[in-house]
Amino acid sequence: MQALSDFFHSVISIGNQITWGGVGGIWWIGILIAALLPAGLYFTVRTGFVQIRGFVHMIRVMAHSFHKESDDSISSFQAFATSAAARVGTGNIAGVAVAITAGGPGAVFWMWVVALVGMATSLIENTLAQTFKETGDEPGTFRGGPAYYIDKGLGRNWKWLSVAFSIFLVICFGFFFNAVQANAMADAVREAWGINPLLIGCVIAVMAGVIVFGGIHSIGRFAGIVVPIMALCYIAIAFAIVVLNIERLPEVFGLIIGSAFGAQEMGAGAFGAVIANGIKRGLFSNEAGMGSSPNVGAAADVKHPVVQGYVQMASVFLDTMMICTSTASIILLSGVEYAGVVEGVTLTQAALASEVGPWGNGFLAIALLFFAFTSIIANYYYAETNIFYLWHTRVSIFCYRALYICFILFGAWVAQSGSSDNFSLLWNMADMSMGFMASANLLAILLLSGVALKVFADYEAQLRRGIKEPVFDAREHNIPGVELSVWSPNSSPDSSPAGKPKHPN
Repeated sequence: MQALSDFFHSVISIGNQITWGGVGGIWWIGILIAALLPAGLYFTVRTGFVQIRGFVHMIRVMAHSFHKESDDSISSFQAFATSAAARVGTGNIAGVAVAITAGGPGAVFWMWVVALVGMATSLIENTLAQTFKETGDEPGTFRGGPAYYIDKGLGRNWKWLSVAFSIFLVICFGFFFNAVQANAMADAVREAWGINPLLIGCVIAVMAGVIVFGGIHSIGRFAGIVVPIMALCYIAIAFAIVVLNIERLPEVFGLIIGSAFGAQEMGAGAFGAVIANGIKRGLFSNEAGMGSSPNVGAAADVKHPVVQGYVQMASVFLDTMMICTSTASIILLSGVEYAGVVEGVTLTQAALASEVGPWGNGFLAIALLFFAFTSIIANYYYAETNIFYLWHTRVSIFCYRALYICFILFGAWVAQSGSSDNFSLLWNMADMSMGFMASANLLAILLLSGVALKVFADYEAQLRRGIKEPVFDAREHNIPGVELSVWSPNSSPDSSPAGKPKHPN
């Protein structure tokens, strides 16, 4: 049994070295350390720094995202809320604390960098998901995501990549990420009220089962209500703490910037640890470029693919720039010792309690219950979409649901064990699966970037012509793999001579 355990640990370690670096003690050769930021910078430049110049437009798009194109469809906001439900979770509370304890305050700076360039990456991947989406099993629904845009956009020779991505996503979101979320929830509740973590795990499993069996409509409605409320409450508490400690804010920002380049830690190894942990925890939190949000982004019924790209870009901003920064502020302003602390959520709870009193423990436990629970149910939909792609049968869905519940209970068991080794293994499992999944998606969106930029250019051209709500007509573009039935608006009486309908103002 010990030999099997050692073998499993070795596999996880090798997987993390391949994707994140660390082979031979060198931080710079991991696939994602080498590719994630350059890819984000590439998309930033090619879109003309869309996350900056298009920020106001992004807010306008969000303001109109509540509208549904039909009664049976998923609104753009519901897709945003579902993806935000997956993003806004353990990574924002426990993950930030883990990043700070493992890489120092400078890791927060690299989380910001990942989010900033990741906003452009998120726009690209969600534009592709919308462009290559297909009609779903129920009226008014759609399915899509990386597996679909790889298959349709790159063709038969790349089928292996779409299959590999789907497998990585199911393992990552269906199993490992849910175990991490359940672990943080159970740990926070035990810290606040002394309740047995396994009991919490059982309650989470039952409640998650009730909601996910209702499908994407049920998930979208639940997330659309819970996510905005819990995010605003958490940000409000953090803002109050910042105001109360406003005189120390320059000191905290100086600490973050000074530590970002290893100036205080000294040495290449420390510098690598800061960057690696910032990128890891940043990607775990905002998921930009990972290929997860496109699975639900494709479900939205919108008039143009880029609309959902803007909406999902806003989700990255909310997640990291606002919520993760809130957590970092609570920890660094509190003065609580973070060096050597392993369990992330307990550090955040201790920091909050030191600022607002003992009730901070309970508040954070409740916040984390909502944060992580919405992540668990949104993660379910991500993995189910890819189960449908791989093996669309009742047996496959049943097997997936059974394992989904088992990994929720596994995360609670890790909290029950109280072992720091088990805790580290859990996060390493999540990092490894996330690394392989993101690597596959980054390769795909770089190969398909020409398509995404072509669709983006169409959207921008319509805006320049004064069209307030651009409409995408696939018949006007030669993009192999796009379903014309999804992206061909009905011709109007005043169509152009060429037979192409004019875009309505």
